[in-house]
Amino acid sequence: MGQRRVAITGLGLISPYGGDLSDFFAHLLAGESAVRFLRTDDIPRPLAIPFVSCTAFDANTSLGRPLAGTMDRFAQLGTAAAFNAWEDAGLSRGQPAEDRENWGVAWGTALGGTLAYEKGYKELWQKGRERVSPLSVILGMNNAANAHISIQLGLGGVSMSHTVACASSAIAIGEAFRRVRSGEAPVMLTGGSDAPQAYGVARAWEALRVMASGDEVTSPQACRPYSANRTGLVLGEGGAALVLEDWEHAIARGARIHAEMVGYGTSCDHSHLVRPEVAGQVRALNLALADAGLTTDDIGYVNAHGTATAEGDPVEIAALKVVFGERSTCLPVSGTKSMHGHQLGAAGAIEAIVTVLALREQAIPPTAHLVELDPACAGVDHVTTARHRQPLRAALSNSFAFGGSNAVLAFRALS
Repeated sequence: MGQRRVAITGLGLISPYGGDLSDFFAHLLAGESAVRFLRTDDIPRPLAIPFVSCTAFDANTSLGRPLAGTMDRFAQLGTAAAFNAWEDAGLSRGQPAEDRENWGVAWGTALGGTLAYEKGYKELWQKGRERVSPLSVILGMNNAANAHISIQLGLGGVSMSHTVACASSAIAIGEAFRRVRSGEAPVMLTGGSDAPQAYGVARAWEALRVMASGDEVTSPQACRPYSANRTGLVLGEGGAALVLEDWEHAIARGARIHAEMVGYGTSCDHSHLVRPEVAGQVRALNLALADAGLTTDDIGYVNAHGTATAEGDPVEIAALKVVFGERSTCLPVSGTKSMHGHQLGAAGAIEAIVTVLALREQAIPPTAHLVELDPACAGVDHVTTARHRQPLRAALSNSFAFGGSNAVLAFRALS
C-alpha cells in the first residue's frame, strides 16, 4: 500500500484565555500573555510562581460529573480537547456510521496523573488516612487520557501514550501521522495534556533553576524567549488535540481540511540529559524536511521550542542557522510559549495547532516581550509583532526535550 496524504480535519484545545480556537489565535496575534501569578495554599509553603491556568475550564460542565470523576485533571483536559477536535472534524460521538475498529489514539503526556498521586500522599502523610481512593491507579496512570478517549469515541485501533518530556505530544502526533500515511489507520486522534501544578513538580522545576521569576505585576511578561534579560520558562496546564485523517477518506465524507501534515523528523542528542545539542536538533530538522519532500525555501515560518532558558534558546537558533544557511536571516521564527507558557507534554500539540492556524490564516504570531535580543540568539528573523497576509506555503513546529529527544513536525497549507 502506497503512502497516503494526511489531512488535518479537527483541531481542539482548552484555551487559557477561556475562548475557542479563533479566540485563542487572536490573543496570540495580539501578543497577549495568559501568564498570571499563582499562589496556592500548599503546606508547608505555598507555591508562588508565574503560571498558565485554564481557569475557565470546568470538567464537570465539559464532560459531565460521572465521567470527570474518573479522571485526573490531565485526562480531563485531554479528553475535553479531544472532544472539541472530534466535533471540529464533523465526526459523531454517538453510534458511528462506519466501522472504527482500526481508528486509533496516540497521546502525549510528560506527567500523567501526578496530581492524583500527590493527593494520595497528602491523604496518607498529612491527614493520617489509612487508605487512598480506590480510583487512584486509574486516575494516575499515564495512559488514562488515551484510554478514556478511545472508549468514549469507540476507537478500536491502537491506543497509546508517549512520555518523552517536553516532546511527548509532538512525538505522539508524529507517530499518529505515520500510521495514517502508511494506511494502517484512516483516522488517528492525537495530541497531549498535562497539569504540572502539583506541588512536588513545581518545586522540582524550581530546583533546576530554569523557572522564570515574577510577581502579581510582572508575571504576564515573565516568559521572554531570546531576550537578553530572560530568566527562564513558565509552566502551564493544558490539553490540545488534532484529528489526522487519510486525505481520500476526508474528501469522501466532505470534511473541512485545515492543512496537510507532510513530515516528521525525530532524533536523540545522545550526549546529555539536560543540555541540548545543535547536531541532534539539526538531524531532526533535516529529517522532517526530507520526510516532507520540502526544501528550506518552502518554509515560511518556524514555531520554535523557545522556552526562554539560558542554554536552550541559543542552541535552537544555532540549529536553524545550520539547516537554513544564508536564508536563516529572513526565516520568520517565533516562540509562542511567551504567551501560552510551557505545558510540558501538551506543548508540542498546542504549538502544532498554532502552526496549523498560522498556515490556515496566513498570519504569524509573535514572540511576546522580546525587546532586547540576546546576541547569542541572533541570526534569524524574530517575529516581534504579528504579521498578517503572509504567503505561507509550509511551516515547521519544533519540540526539543530533556533527555535529548527532538521532534520536528512539518505542515503544508492548502493550495
